[in-house]
Amino acid sequence: MKVNSRKVAVIGCGFVGSSSAFALMQSGLFSEMVLIDADTKRAEGEAMDISHGISFARPMQIYAGNYNDITDAAIIVITAGANQKPDETRLDLIKKNAAIMKSIVGEIKKRDFGGILLIVSNPVDILTLIALKESGYPSNRVIGSGTVLDTGRFKYLLGEHLDVDSRSVHAFIIGEHGDSELAAWSNARIGGLKVNDFCELRGHFNHEQSMKKIFENVRNSAYEIIERKHATYYGIAMAVKRICEAIVRNEKSILPVSSLMTGEYGLNDVVLSIPAVVDETGVQKVIPIELNDEELTKLKDSANILKDIAKDYI
Repeated sequence: MKVNSRKVAVIGCGFVGSSSAFALMQSGLFSEMVLIDADTKRAEGEAMDISHGISFARPMQIYAGNYNDITDAAIIVITAGANQKPDETRLDLIKKNAAIMKSIVGEIKKRDFGGILLIVSNPVDILTLIALKESGYPSNRVIGSGTVLDTGRFKYLLGEHLDVDSRSVHAFIIGEHGDSELAAWSNARIGGLKVNDFCELRGHFNHEQSMKKIFENVRNSAYEIIERKHATYYGIAMAVKRICEAIVRNEKSILPVSSLMTGEYGLNDVVLSIPAVVDETGVQKVIPIELNDEELTKLKDSANILKDIAKDYI
């Protein structure tokens, strides 16, 4: 089946799926979008609601469909699964969502699909590995949203702290999209300067204290939002849009998506987030950024946590 680069499918029409569909409609990237959900009426309702905004955006066909409608999609965005509840970690979701992911990928495999799978459901790293193993697709075509959102939060908070445009902050959160993630501080740059040097330009000298506070705010963001409004969805929807943009426009952007490690930092057979070149083929190449010894140890610890849990579900 020939891939239609202007078509996207979204599987799962909960908060994250519907918000992602809305962001993708506004992006102008696609001319066709199919929404699929176990609750068909929910998918129909979301398609109707989002379609009513098309006259304020760009012409586009949006409809509720089924798995037969995915075959020519360039990207399938999978957001289906149980939501994270207050006091629940992303890894706590694995029992519920592993079976759902296997079922979805089983349906996709029955069709002649040649596009890219973008996994968004949590725990995204383990579910991306499950999707990769179950589908048998090349690893470049099965990617997770990873720490793209975490990195966005990191850049935003650093920008606020330093009173600078967050788009001028070049820094990454890497590892698990979850509690064992880490900030790659040694690699962080603002306007080409090392982060501590830029901080001192702005009159900030308590580096350790500030770094700890900012990272904890990044890592705990989802918990803080869930406590207040019971779910997070706008930020991840924008992250999904950004990843799709890099794929559809063949941008070769460097984004910290979840992808399969094949020897980077000595890691193998584990999916986690390291910056990677993202283009029309998915993950073109993982970019192993320079890490100091402490960061490398934390990254390997994060990988071991994911591997230990994933082994029961692969």
